[in-house]
Amino acid sequence: MPSSSLGPQARTAALAALEAEVLDVLVIGGGVVGAGAALDAATRGLSVGLVEARDWASGTSSRSSKLVHGGLRYLEMLDFRLVAEALRERSLLLNRLAPHLVRPVSFLYPLTGRGWERPYVGAGIALYDGLAAVLGTGPSLPRHKHLSRRAARRIAPALAPDALVGAVQYWDAQVDDARHTMTIVRTAAAYGAACANRVRVVGLLREGERVTGATVKDLESGRTFDVRAQQVVNATGVWTDETQALAQTRGQFHVRASKGVHLLVPRDRISSESGMILRTATSVLFVIPWGRHWILGTTDTDWSLDKSHPAVSARDVRYLLDEVNKVLAAPLAPEDVVGVYAGLRPLLHGESEQTSKLSREHLVGHPVPGLVVVAGGKYTTYRVMAQDAVDEAVRAMDGVTAACVTQDVPLVGAEGWKALWNRRHALADSSGLHVARIEHLLQRYGSVVHDVLALVADDPSLGEPLPSSDDYLRAEVVHAAADEGALHLDDVLARRTRISIESWDRGVDAAPVVAELMGDVLGWSAAQRTREVEHYRGRGAAERDAQAQPDDSTADAARLGAPDIVPVA
Repeated sequence: MPSSSLGPQARTAALAALEAEVLDVLVIGGGVVGAGAALDAATRGLSVGLVEARDWASGTSSRSSKLVHGGLRYLEMLDFRLVAEALRERSLLLNRLAPHLVRPVSFLYPLTGRGWERPYVGAGIALYDGLAAVLGTGPSLPRHKHLSRRAARRIAPALAPDALVGAVQYWDAQVDDARHTMTIVRTAAAYGAACANRVRVVGLLREGERVTGATVKDLESGRTFDVRAQQVVNATGVWTDETQALAQTRGQFHVRASKGVHLLVPRDRISSESGMILRTATSVLFVIPWGRHWILGTTDTDWSLDKSHPAVSARDVRYLLDEVNKVLAAPLAPEDVVGVYAGLRPLLHGESEQTSKLSREHLVGHPVPGLVVVAGGKYTTYRVMAQDAVDEAVRAMDGVTAACVTQDVPLVGAEGWKALWNRRHALADSSGLHVARIEHLLQRYGSVVHDVLALVADDPSLGEPLPSSDDYLRAEVVHAAADEGALHLDDVLARRTRISIESWDRGVDAAPVVAELMGDVLGWSAAQRTREVEHYRGRGAAERDAQAQPDDSTADAARLGAPDIVPVA
């Protein structure tokens, strides 16, 4: 595979290509769907550009529940097509496309009623497993198990004895969403896509009725230029309506934002060998294993405030803790919460007044010639959404274009994954790192681990962990800046790593070291390094302030107290 670097030189070359060429397809939006559309178009042999106003996956695609799943809730709603589609994609990701990033995870479904509940839940999960087995592209996940109360509490001693009469255990999958999205972008770049983050679309080019490209602003340099393309794909998620408005036309559908809040608590606060899925009055709540932590989520509430940084309020925290405490023998307190984050789901507007009932299916539209809009959907089905969007784009292009092949295109790092995993002890011996460290790196980089280990071989100090963030090596920061498109401190601390939500101090202790390492790669002055650190500290303070506020409006105002280090407006 050609170079997949998203580093400074690659970004400069991508900007030059965007300005110089007339592209077949320009994709707006660097979330998982936009990244998937760029990869889909590039692997069909088309010339492709991909631009993102902030960082790759900086919106919804870094703030999900981190699950790759069919969705038991949608099965109960009899949406068999969506569940089947998602289960097929889950199997592809686990077995072919991203086995280094996507891995199995088990869940307990506590049963609280006697008689009807066990056969009802069991039948649903049996159908779920059956669909997965029929639709899968490789080895299936383990089948579900029925458990007595005693057996369930052996797996999850944290459950209060009176919180269940038994349980069903089943398997799904999880992913580091931000790393996965960035890896899709890297793969698209390897197949020729010109990918540039921190590039904002400020207008759409028109020839009569037809959209012929976009005017963009490089937010790093302040320079504005035109990008011409046969087709423009709007894949901007919750910003769909705003981007579509640049075409000065009414959209065929609208997107509504629903806020999903997640909390992280230390792993030792909930004694369990399995995740859990719990029913609430309006939806479901997941307790998801995540390294040294549990992720508790999510909420499902309408959001009409700032879309860039949806804020977590004290009410959100209290709701999630109250719900999970209903089943725990030792309740959690707000002081147990290490980190928080909130994402906005792009829901298609119009099906219902309750956001939890709005459609998670996606739609593709062609509101004016030259402009394709894709919206809705769920993280797991990003590849299908991307395929449908590119299919719609190529239908309006001259000539014959190859069909989608992304179901057979492994992401960067996937090649040789199983063999590398089997050799993890040998990699530990040759690198001087502990095998547990190698396993962690392999599950983040796959075969790209060789690039990270080469940095350590050249400079052994890069094999040291970051301050107060022992899971991450200094070499990973250098690699993020040199090859993964990280341009600012936020990019590394919040997305290339998850230090901002996994550390008690939210990464403040690591920030000066990360700034020095990034600055050496990106050529930052001493003043820029100081500015990056001060901005990051302000971001953390604003998030903590928001978390203490009673409701959405006050939390949003508090979070906006820390503006973006590079203004997007």
